Amino acid sequence: MSDSNDTQPSALRRNRVLDALVRAERKVFTRPAPKSAKAQVEFLYKRAKQSTKALAEQLGVSPRTVQRYRAGQLTKPQKKLQAALVEETESQWQPQVRAQARERAATSSGMMVEVTAYFGFTCSGSSDDGRERTITTPISPGYVKEILRLQEAGATEEDLHPIVADAITESYFTEWGTRADGLRADFTHVRSIDFQF
Repeated sequence: MSDSNDTQPSALRRNRVLDALVRAERKVFTRPAPKSAKAQVEFLYKRAKQSTKALAEQLGVSPRTVQRYRAGQLTKPQKKLQAALVEETESQWQPQVRAQARERAATSSGMMVEVTAYFGFTCSGSSDDGRERTITTPISPGYVKEILRLQEAGATEEDLHPIVADAITESYFTEWGTRADGLRADFTHVRSIDFQF
């Protein structure tokens, strides 16, 4: 389950599974993250243990710029800084809520996946030719635990594809081992993927 087509532009081969996991975590927020630049800077300043220098390094700006946003002298960041503020704020927002959702998914509830990709098969006697499919199916807690473990360990997109393919094979194609014994599905050319805790 890798985007191994070398003719595919790199923008289309980026970290779709990793990005989908991040989006899924952000959907479990119980309160919206700060939206204004001043509120985002204040939040990140507190998370940086009130170190203007550390926050400036984190955002790639000068300490004076951080001070101006905190004082309300600057309010409209340039696109690069705006993207950094949103990303840093959302990645640090409600860590306990995210951790609880991950723990629940890895131990009891699992998670849902919706994916549009090219699925190919290996199985003796299989009549299904590979083709693009859109599949929505649950992923069992055991697979969720492995996916999240790999994500935390810094796994690449290519590292995650086989385990996600196995999880989809288990629930969708073999219906939890009740049919198509020995079937193995791989997927490539992932057009879209979303997870839900």
